Amino acid sequence: MTTDTGEAVMPAESTAGARASAAVTDGEPPGAGRRERLSALAQQHGALVTLGIAMVVASLSFDTFLTGDNLENMALSSAFLAVVALGMTFVIVTGGIDLSVGSLFALGGVLAAWGSQYGTAVALLLPLVVCGLVGLVNGLLIARSGLAPFIVTLAAMLGARGGLLALTDEGSRTYLVDKGSFFAKLGQGSLFGIGVPVWITLALFVLGAVVLRRTRFGQYVYAVGGNEDAAALMGAPVARTKIAVYTLSGLCAGLAGALNAAWLLSGVTILGSGMELEAISAVVIGGSLLTGGFGFISGTLVGVALLKVIQNVINQIGSLDSAYQQVVSGAFLAVVVVAQTWLGRRQRVL
Repeated sequence: MTTDTGEAVMPAESTAGARASAAVTDGEPPGAGRRERLSALAQQHGALVTLGIAMVVASLSFDTFLTGDNLENMALSSAFLAVVALGMTFVIVTGGIDLSVGSLFALGGVLAAWGSQYGTAVALLLPLVVCGLVGLVNGLLIARSGLAPFIVTLAAMLGARGGLLALTDEGSRTYLVDKGSFFAKLGQGSLFGIGVPVWITLALFVLGAVVLRRTRFGQYVYAVGGNEDAAALMGAPVARTKIAVYTLSGLCAGLAGALNAAWLLSGVTILGSGMELEAISAVVIGGSLLTGGFGFISGTLVGVALLKVIQNVINQIGSLDSAYQQVVSGAFLAVVVVAQTWLGRRQRVL
């Protein structure tokens, strides 16, 4: 992959293979390269293996786990988080973080429910425009002013939540969606027995994977996350890339909120609290590094599915309340981060 100036931009995901080849040509033992490749595979696909094991154990332990209704409910509840996590993946691969997506998700739902009285186009475009603008402002402040992503997006989170409360009179007003509208069918309709939000989510993930892995913009995202200074020297538009990924994150959060409002037939103000942490967890569990430069879209989808399977298993147990979901998710995230750190150091040593 080359930039406009003719300089090569290599995604971080290809560096492991390059180091393995270099190890062999430099006369290092062939086993070192093999161990490095195995470490890279474990980092990339460990979540998928864990998901498979968790589903097998759950299906053997609970008769209702693999039923059609349960799988459909898990897929639908995963769809909205997955859309938010999709935008978060681009942000994290650049080495950033976006804490505003939970509030933007709730704001997008309320705006969509309010706008549905004026038609489907307004219900979809209004949250996309508003949440996209918030993401754009986040990107401008981070890229142009050099402010820390944590502080900027934290301020946006508080601002979006305040705007949400103002629109709903401190949460006392709930906007409803007409059940017979086309907008409602986007949330409650189904195709081949699978909910429309699930199809939309899968389509977005395919598009996101193509953009991140097969386009120049995707190479810029990897380059900025791998080494921002080196990316700038190679001619990559660092500022524009950062602005684009935060705008994309805002758009994804707004769209997820709109789809959720269509599913619930209302804009619920209490939703979205803590969703930013769930999205970050899904991305990291899926194999992306918080330090940036490494990540992939399919891993994020696996991370979302794994979180939902864990939550569903806890619900199936029955004797545990929802608080244990957060405890287990937090513990699992800690294990994943430790494993990523160990694998990263092992690759550097090899």
